[in-house]
Amino acid sequence: MAGKRGGFLQEASHQIVAGGSAGLVEICLMHPLDVVKTRFQIQRGKTDPTSYKSLGDCFRTIFQREGLLGFYKGILPPILAETPKRAVKFFTFEQYKKLLGYASLPPGLAFAVAGLGSGLTEAVVVNPFEVVKVTLQTNRSAFTEQPSSFVQARQIIKTDGLGFQGLNKGLTATLGRHGVFNMVYFGFYFNVKNILPVNKDPNLEFLRKFGIGLVSGTIASIINIPFDVAKSRIQGPQPVPGEIKYRTCFKTMATVYKEEGFLALYKGLVPKIMRLGPGGAVMLLVYEYVFAWLQETIDHKESF
Repeated sequence: MAGKRGGFLQEASHQIVAGGSAGLVEICLMHPLDVVKTRFQIQRGKTDPTSYKSLGDCFRTIFQREGLLGFYKGILPPILAETPKRAVKFFTFEQYKKLLGYASLPPGLAFAVAGLGSGLTEAVVVNPFEVVKVTLQTNRSAFTEQPSSFVQARQIIKTDGLGFQGLNKGLTATLGRHGVFNMVYFGFYFNVKNILPVNKDPNLEFLRKFGIGLVSGTIASIINIPFDVAKSRIQGPQPVPGEIKYRTCFKTMATVYKEEGFLALYKGLVPKIMRLGPGGAVMLLVYEYVFAWLQETIDHKESF
């Protein structure tokens, strides 16, 4: 029993470290695209005086008005959240997958259901950080003039508390965003990876995995973005200060659809795909290679 427990704890620690490493690498590389995505998602149509004309216009305007550091607004909350967030993502995926295997669920379905479970768990952990991040990202002041992440978090708690109007607002939309994304992301990646033959050349094998991860992140982004738009509207600034227009996930989607049309539910899709297509591939590859390295290193030490 002690051996089994030790084996589980060792494997779990490897999954947590590998997952945290994957998240940290991905966020440092891809955060500027997340800022751009959020800016597009909070726009309320062409009548919005602060709207950007195109992706290039958004990049250019942020750089000119807010400087290079403007692309890194709100990065501290995801960095602080990324290690536990991705650790939770990958660790819970592995555990749900194992449980579903014991339940004799077909492997193809088990990957998707385990992904859904990991996404829902991840969302609960990350949502308060998302509220702070979105609040900072939607601030159009120069980087040096905006409050720090900790000051912003304290202000949110002081004004609106810890509940669904404060630090946990938009939780249902975050649950939808992460649940749907991980279900598609893990389900597609592991099913396709098991179908396509392994390449003996390490470089080609790396490209095979990267390509599958890229497609996985892209498809998952396309499917889950309406939840992402709803989350940004709920957590971002309301159209009329002091008046809450966007409250719940599906009601927000319906409002956006009614007032701005179907395509408004896909605002920010291009920067989202630019981030989570390659970013999704980076996460899976960093996770797999770090996990394999940890397993080999520990096993090698224990063999002496």
